[in-house]
Amino acid sequence: MFVANFETYRRFFPHSLRLMIVLATIGGVTAEQQAVAQPPAVADEMSPVARLIHSRMDSQVADWNAGDIDGFMRVYWRSPKLSFSSGGKVTRGWQKTLDGYKSRYPDKATMGKLSFSALEVTELGDDAALVLGKWHLERKPPKENVGGNFSLVFRKLDGEWVIIHDHTSVLKQEE
Repeated sequence: MFVANFETYRRFFPHSLRLMIVLATIGGVTAEQQAVAQPPAVADEMSPVARLIHSRMDSQVADWNAGDIDGFMRVYWRSPKLSFSSGGKVTRGWQKTLDGYKSRYPDKATMGKLSFSALEVTELGDDAALVLGKWHLERKPPKENVGGNFSLVFRKLDGEWVIIHDHTSVLKQEE
């Protein structure tokens, strides 16, 4: 099955994510780590890594809702190798990603109130995790609400869990 589907992996996943998928598929990662984790009902049931990632993402929500894009960006890898994919474009680098956020969200009204939901944290070893989820911005008229899905690749670098890749999609404008 793996060989038959490798072409699909090659076309749809960037090299680094393909490597993690291949490694998880062929071994070196426990079956428990390979399974897509469903968000537990109680935070105490989460793994320490999942709890830490949830906490980092909670801090992003708090910073965003306070109008602090710089604070929101603290969870991203501060490197020119950071990748952010959205709207058919790939932005490379922490500074360019920050500049893009500030350009798209120039004021608190445009930023709205952020929330994340349906978070699934899949550990891909001791220093990597894949996070799937949904995002939603609630904004006051005349601004429209918007939301979508995201996938994040977190890595533990220098003892800190940071986002090294973000792929965010906008589903449709919501009411």
